[in-house]
Formats: sequence, structure tokens, C-alpha cells
Amino acid sequence: MIEYPRLNESTLTRRRPGVTVPAYDRAAVSPGIVHFGPGAFQRAHIASYIEALLPRDPRWGMAGVALRHGAQADALGAQDFLYTLTELDEPARYRVLGALKDYVVAPHDPARALRLLEDPRARLITITVTEKGYCLDAKGELDLSHPDIARDLAAAAPRSLIGWLVAGLTRRRALGLPPPTVMSCDNVAANGAKLRRAVIAFARAKGADALALWIEGEIRFPSTMVDSITPAGDDALRARVAEAVGLVDLAPVQRERFTQWVIEDDLGPGMPDLASVGAQLTGDVHAYEQAKLRLLNGAHSTLAYLGLLRGRATVGEAMADAPLAAFAERMMRDDVAATLKPTRGLDIPAYIGALLARLRNPAIAHRLAQIAADGSLKLPYRFLEPIADLLSLGRPVVRLCVPVAAWMRFVRRSAKTSEPLNDPLANDLARVAAGCTGAGRWDVPLFLALGQIFPRHLAAQAGVVDALIVAYDDLDAALVRP
Repeated sequence: MIEYPRLNESTLTRRRPGVTVPAYDRAAVSPGIVHFGPGAFQRAHIASYIEALLPRDPRWGMAGVALRHGAQADALGAQDFLYTLTELDEPARYRVLGALKDYVVAPHDPARALRLLEDPRARLITITVTEKGYCLDAKGELDLSHPDIARDLAAAAPRSLIGWLVAGLTRRRALGLPPPTVMSCDNVAANGAKLRRAVIAFARAKGADALALWIEGEIRFPSTMVDSITPAGDDALRARVAEAVGLVDLAPVQRERFTQWVIEDDLGPGMPDLASVGAQLTGDVHAYEQAKLRLLNGAHSTLAYLGLLRGRATVGEAMADAPLAAFAERMMRDDVAATLKPTRGLDIPAYIGALLARLRNPAIAHRLAQIAADGSLKLPYRFLEPIADLLSLGRPVVRLCVPVAAWMRFVRRSAKTSEPLNDPLANDLARVAAGCTGAGRWDVPLFLALGQIFPRHLAAQAGVVDALIVAYDDLDAALVRP
């Protein structure tokens, strides 16, 4: 067995031919961006844009702040924060990225995390903490009763994203530093507006009215839409990277070659020129966001819940299941497309065609179990809002109810088999599942009573309830109905 050296600054020259490495002096790079949630997506997607920017503007290096455990902190630190990005295509492409310059696990070293936020060179704060990291209620507002928020309102050292943002902004204001731009890059509808309201609400709840007014007047929170299929890393990826690169990397990431970063054109002065490296600045992020959330993310969740129930493990396997793939395409073209707002530069039929090709990419093994996590947070944006839009248009909602019913079946199966359910409402869902009988007429109303997920007006719609019951009782038949 070949023993490869560990990836770090001193071993870069020992890489195999064809592997690209940072094309700039990393020592000259300063931490202009603080990123909350430096997980696989940030390192595979956002950092790749910054990597392209650094050769001509070294002010925008990234410092990561993990809010919980930071499983990759030690591995990345031992590699001088270098890591390999594998672009999954035929053939695969391997790139060593150097945009990440620091990585702090906030609970382990809160003082150091705060220093990053109050560094005058840090002008942009970016975020990928998943939907549940925002501590929002069913209406998209800050949930002041959330345990992390309640704790942060009473304690000095923050735990939540919102608490950390307010702590950092408090220090910057006190020091007279320029106001940063704060940019959510999570799959949350109107993510910038929701984040802004949450931060202001927390500041007011903390009794910091002057700070809240300063945030309202000075801090920009542009909305964004990000897209690139990013399967989780595993031992197989680490082994493949070692063989291809000739260096051992214990923190590699992988994604499809396609990437998209749509940003509301409200970054403010002194920000990085992200448009020059392929980001799209627009006045209508909402249209792109809806297309992505409802088409790509909706298809992903559809394939996940139905695919897992049909014994599939990856998106590729689900797309090779002919009835399931045909159903997903019909749902996108015949139902979801009708709910989307036309906008300049977005060709919906072409976008759907490109999405189907991406979902069939044989080089990507995107695990359905990974996609299935946090379903209670994803359902409203991916299915329930489109269902409401179809109802307002007088169109049938039968197909869009199928993946929702599949999620209900998935929750019940997880409870019956004692599989852990990765969901912020796991306890509530377990109680519902315990009362299920397997019959739609009994089980579906139990799920619909979860007001944190299902709006009352939708849960009371006879057409929605009936469609969910029919699909719940026979998902296989629901797949092939015209």
C-alpha cells in the first residue's frame, strides 16, 4: 500500500501532474470574509468563487466559524487549511483550494471567534448553517422561545448564529468600524430579509434599541441563491483523492462541476467583485430562488422520500427508477413550472432540462438519506407553498401531494424501525408516528395537525387532505397516475 505525504503548504510541490493549486501568495491573503458554517458546501461552492478572486484581490480570504463542533477543524489546521475540491464529472477534476485561512470552533474559543468578527479587515460575513440554524418560527420570524435564542438573550457568550451576529455587530459599532455586509447563503426563501428581521428582533429583545436602529440603517443583508449538488464526503472520497492527488487529505470536498451564485445587487461599497468570478448580481433573486427551491430542491426531496421507500440509496439510483424519474419530471414540468414567476435570463423549460441532466450525472453519488434530513423545515418551501400557489390558480395539486405523503410515510417508517430521524422536530414527529396506524384517513390528519409545518388554511383544504390520503395509502399507484 502506497504511503502518501499529508497535504500542506510544504508538500504541495509533490502533487501529481494535472492537479491545480492556489495561483497566488497565500501569505499575502487577509481575512476579509468571516463565514459561519464552514462545512462541505461552503468549502466546495463559495470558497471556489473566492479562490478565483484572490489572485487579483488578496483582501478576501475566508475565516470559518463553526457554531457547534467543527469536526474538520483539526484536520484542516494540520493541512494549513488547504483541502482538495473534487469536481464530479467525466473525467473528475482535482483542485487544491487555499481561500480558507482560519477555522475557529466558537464554543471552544469564543474570544478568538469574536476577534475575527471585530477585525477591521473583515467586511463581509457569509453564512451556511442550514435552515434550522436561523431559529425561526413557522412564520419566518425569530423564535424568541427557541432554547438557543433564550439562552443567548440571558448569557454573555453566544451559541446561536443570531446571537453571534449581534455580538459581532455590537463590537464593531462600539469600535467605530465600517458596517459589514451580512449575506445568508442558505436554502431559505428570502434569506436576506428573514435574517435581517431576526438580527434586529434579537437586538431589541436584548434591550439594545440603539444597536437595532444602527443595524436597520447601516447593515445590508442581500438575499442570495446558491446551487451546486454537493454530496457528503466519506472514506471512499478520501481514498480517491489520495490516489489522484498523491497527497493525503483528511478534509476533501466534492461537488458537481455546475455552480450558481445569484446575489441581490445590494452588496454595498467596498465589497469583493463577485460578478467578475461568475456570481450573478440581480434585482430579482426571488425568481431564481423559487426556481431552485421548487425545482431542484423539490426534485431532490421527492427522489429522497420516494426513493428511500422504494429501496434506493442515491439520487442516481432514484433517477434510474423509471417510474420515479418520470414522475419527478412530470411534477416539475406540469405542476411546479406553473407556480414560477417569469424573469429575464431564466428559461424555465431549459432550466428543467439542465436539472434532469444534472440529477442523472453518473459521477455523483448523492445519498438520499442526506437529502431527507430536516424535512419539517424543507417541506414548506419545496411543496406546501407551491401547492398553495396551484390552488390559487385553480390547478390540481394531486402530484405535489405525493412527495408530502411520502415524507409522512418516511417519518412513520423511521419511527417503526427505530432509525434516528434527523429533524429539529424529531420529538414531535416521533409522537405523531407513534399514533399512526398505517391508514391514511387516520394518519394524515395527525401530521396535518402539526401547525409548525402545515398552515391551517392548507391543512383544512379538502382537496389537499384527500390527495394526501390517497397517495399515503398507495404511493406506487400515485407515481403512475396521469
